[in-house]
Amino acid sequence: MRHRNKAAFIDRDGNLIHEVGYISSLKKVKFYSRSIEALKLLKDNGYKVIVVTNQSGVARGYITEAFVESVHKYIDGLLKKYGLKIDAYYYCPHHAKKAVIKKYLIDCDCRKPKIGMIKAAQKKFGIELKESFMIGDKLTDVHMGKNAKMRTALVMTGYGKKEKLLIKEAYDKPDVLAKDFYQAVKLLIK
Repeated sequence: MRHRNKAAFIDRDGNLIHEVGYISSLKKVKFYSRSIEALKLLKDNGYKVIVVTNQSGVARGYITEAFVESVHKYIDGLLKKYGLKIDAYYYCPHHAKKAVIKKYLIDCDCRKPKIGMIKAAQKKFGIELKESFMIGDKLTDVHMGKNAKMRTALVMTGYGKKEKLLIKEAYDKPDVLAKDFYQAVKLLIK
């Protein structure tokens, strides 16, 4: 029988790194103050760390897929100094309505809150979703996690404070409300 892994699926912007709109320069990539601690805690507790991020800036023509990948390589370079590594990055470059680049104008299965990115990671790493969770700063992150039958956290960084105001009307509620990524990890790994 194949070994089943547990994973922390994490949103990138507004959770792991500061939300700055569409990142247009690597100089804008900055970790939140306790992101490194959160990643260490996840690794120390045996979690795969998988970034899942909507990157419609590609579909809108603001950035390229190559640039998205260069941001991820840059993040990996910064994390290497701490002996850390993201296990995988999955991103959705599509937008069903606002794409200006035709090949990205599709209603895909990878755009949050759909679970195509999670399914791809689950298949690649043999992840047990019941033992895993999703952390992000938007209700689409929460909905994605719930659609995959995982526990979820909404952080108050990035868009989190604004999104918190919408929880009452949301069809899925986060299991945890957290100050930041680190606090979310602490609460979810218990």
